[in-house]
Amino acid sequence: MSPRGLRGNFALVSLFLVAFLFLADPAAASTGDRLPEFRECVEICERENCGPDAEHQTSIPLHRRLLLWTCPAECDYTCQQIVTTTRLASTPPQPVVQFHGKWPFRRLLGMQEPLSVLFSLGNLAAHYYGLHRQVLPRIPAAYSMRPFYVFLARLGMVTWFLSAVFHTRDFRLTERLDYFAAGASVLYGMYYAAVRIWRLDRPGNVRGLRAWTALCAVLYACHVAYLGLWRWDYTYNTLACVVCGVVQNLLWSYFSWTRYRQTGKAWAVWPGVVVMWVVIAMSMELFDFPPLWESVDAHSLWHLGTIAPAVLFYHFLVQDAQDDIVRSARLKA
Repeated sequence: MSPRGLRGNFALVSLFLVAFLFLADPAAASTGDRLPEFRECVEICERENCGPDAEHQTSIPLHRRLLLWTCPAECDYTCQQIVTTTRLASTPPQPVVQFHGKWPFRRLLGMQEPLSVLFSLGNLAAHYYGLHRQVLPRIPAAYSMRPFYVFLARLGMVTWFLSAVFHTRDFRLTERLDYFAAGASVLYGMYYAAVRIWRLDRPGNVRGLRAWTALCAVLYACHVAYLGLWRWDYTYNTLACVVCGVVQNLLWSYFSWTRYRQTGKAWAVWPGVVVMWVVIAMSMELFDFPPLWESVDAHSLWHLGTIAPAVLFYHFLVQDAQDDIVRSARLKA
C-alpha cells in the first residue's frame, strides 16, 4: 500500500467516524413497550402465573433461575414473542418492533442475545490469544512497551467478558459494568497509542508519561462519576467513546503511514487495515435492522467483525516491537 493510499485511508477513517457520531441515534422509549396488546399480555400472564394467588404457578428451569429469570421476566419475554409472531402473521405483516430498547431475540439457554454473547467471547479469545501466543512469548520482558500491551490484553479480556455477561442478562448492574469497561478500553486504546507513537515509555520521557497517565486517569474518573453519580446519559457516553475512538484511529492511521514510509515493510500498514476494518464493523450500527432468524442483528455482527482485526493488531504489535528492538541494537552498535 502506498503512502498516498494510506493518506486516503486516514481521510476515509475520519469521514466514517464523523458520520457515526452524527447519525447514531440515542435510544428512545421502545414502540413495543407502548403497544396495548403487549401490556395486556404481560398483565394477564403475571396475574395468572405469578404470585401466591396465581391460578397456575410457572415452573422456571434451573438454568434460567441461575440467570435470575423470574416469573414476571418470563411473562415479559413470552409476551414479546407472542406479539412479534402475531404482528408478522397479520395481513399485511406489521414490522417487528423493539421492547425495552432491544429487538425481540429468541433466547438460548437463558441468554437474551446468544450471538452477541458468542461473539463477545470470541473477542475475549482474541485478546487471550494476543497475550499468551503473541505478547508474552514473543516480546522480551525488557522491552519498555510490553507492560502496556499486557495490560491492553487483560483489559480487553475483562471488557469482553462483561460484554458477554450483559448480553446474557440485561440488568442495570450488568449494563453499567459493560459500559464502564468499554469506556476504559476505548480510552486506554487512545492512551497507549500516544505512548507508543511519541515513545513516552522511554526513560527520558518519564514526566511526559506521568502527565499523560494522570490526565487519562482523571478523564476516566470524571466520566464514571458523571454517569454513575450525576446522570446516566447514553448520548454523552456514545459521544465520549466516539471521540476517543476517533483520536485513537487517527493516531494509528498516521503512525501506519509514517512507519511504512520509514521501513517500506508490509506489516507497517496493518494498523491502517485494522482501523478500516473496525470502522466498517462499527458502521453496522448505522444500519440497525430486526434480527434475522430471531438472532442475527447489526450489533452482533459488529461484535463478530472486531475479532479478526484484534488478532491482526497483536501480530502488528509483535512485529513493531521486534523491529524496534533490532533498530535500537543497531544504533547502539
